Amino acid sequence: MTIKRGAALISALTAALLLSACSSPDTDDRRVTDGRTSQWDKNAGAPEASAFMDVAAPTGATEVKGAVQINPQEDIYLLSFVTSEKKAEDIAKDLRSEEPLKAKKVDFAPDGELFEHLGLAEPQTLKETRSAGVCPPCVKDDRRKKVQWIDIYVQTLKDDQARVYLKAF
Repeated sequence: MTIKRGAALISALTAALLLSACSSPDTDDRRVTDGRTSQWDKNAGAPEASAFMDVAAPTGATEVKGAVQINPQEDIYLLSFVTSEKKAEDIAKDLRSEEPLKAKKVDFAPDGELFEHLGLAEPQTLKETRSAGVCPPCVKDDRRKKVQWIDIYVQTLKDDQARVYLKAF
């Protein structure tokens, strides 16, 4: 009997803790994913993301935005800007992906809400978007040895413009 009461008490306390953790407001921009906490670095933006990826927004680019999400295992660096379609293509080529930019179906959910932090739609959900990914160490890109992976998305806009989305870890 005592063991059953103890187990019931522990179950009730666990449920109460879980409910209070789930219902508390997210006041400090933290997220709990798979039991781990991630948060946005309030002191990091486009310059830090650009430096990590070794990708600069081209001269004349507009709407330059960036952020760094601090995670327990690997940080995620985001960079986005609007530039000419040609410059966007050049950036994609410079990443040395084994495959060129390709259009993908927009029938799957994005891997989180990362670009939403920058006030942008997730690129995987947009039409007229092509993407590629690259493992810089795998293609022997010594400029980006510390980067494990870079995803690039290029969204075609009007007037020969394109929005570039870069995500790296």
